[in-house]
Amino acid sequence: MEKIEYKDLLDAGVHFGHLTRKWNPKIAPYVFMERNGIHIIDLNKTLVCLDDAANAMKQIVKSGRKIMFVATKKQAQEVVTEEAKRLRMPFVTDRWLGGMMTNFATIRKSLRKMTSIDKLTKEEAYQNLAKRERLMLTREREKLEKVLGGIADLTRLPAALFVVDIRREHIAIKEAQKLNIPVIGIVDTNSDPNEVQYPIPANDDAYKSIALIVKYMGKAVEEGLIERKQQKEDAKLKEEEDQKKQADENEELEGKESGSDQ
Repeated sequence: MEKIEYKDLLDAGVHFGHLTRKWNPKIAPYVFMERNGIHIIDLNKTLVCLDDAANAMKQIVKSGRKIMFVATKKQAQEVVTEEAKRLRMPFVTDRWLGGMMTNFATIRKSLRKMTSIDKLTKEEAYQNLAKRERLMLTREREKLEKVLGGIADLTRLPAALFVVDIRREHIAIKEAQKLNIPVIGIVDTNSDPNEVQYPIPANDDAYKSIALIVKYMGKAVEEGLIERKQQKEDAKLKEEEDQKKQADENEELEGKESGSDQ
């Protein structure tokens, strides 16, 4: 995977933090300096954190598990939705429903309801419903799709969360902490980096900064998926070779036994 450069971060404005009066003192190790009343993030530390986070995400998907992308702020919704869909990973970009992970069984019921509405619309009985009933079902389906569409294929809890703006998504992070699910998160100067296992100190308000980091993480996930596919193919090939070798050995043994019988 092509490494992200210092200049890329600089060009995207990743180094711009919040006003100094809005800072969280726990972010101090990642702050380089103060300029015009704004904290400047140390991009050298951001580069190190990015590599750690990217490697963690790669290993998780390589082991066949899922990472849930969470970003409900306007600047991040589009790019996160695009990347998550491209990688076939679950995502939440509308709003986080309380209990989405800690009360996953209830969420699964809502997902099953969405699926049952989909099935019903394809059946003849749907056409026989009154216009008002059809409209109510359509509206309910749209409402469920808006909030739960990104996790429709999720059958079990994700192995990790990737979060844009950990302060905004504090409910999701608290649920992850309860369930011991690791969190990879973009952490601005107004947030506490200790709340997540893999903090990425960066500007979480500017679109260019968010997009650069999200796409870089996306590449790490993609690489993990490719390596997992390759591992499966290699294992299958080895299995076929072993079976062929065993078959050849059995055939040779049978040939020797029939020769000795004569």
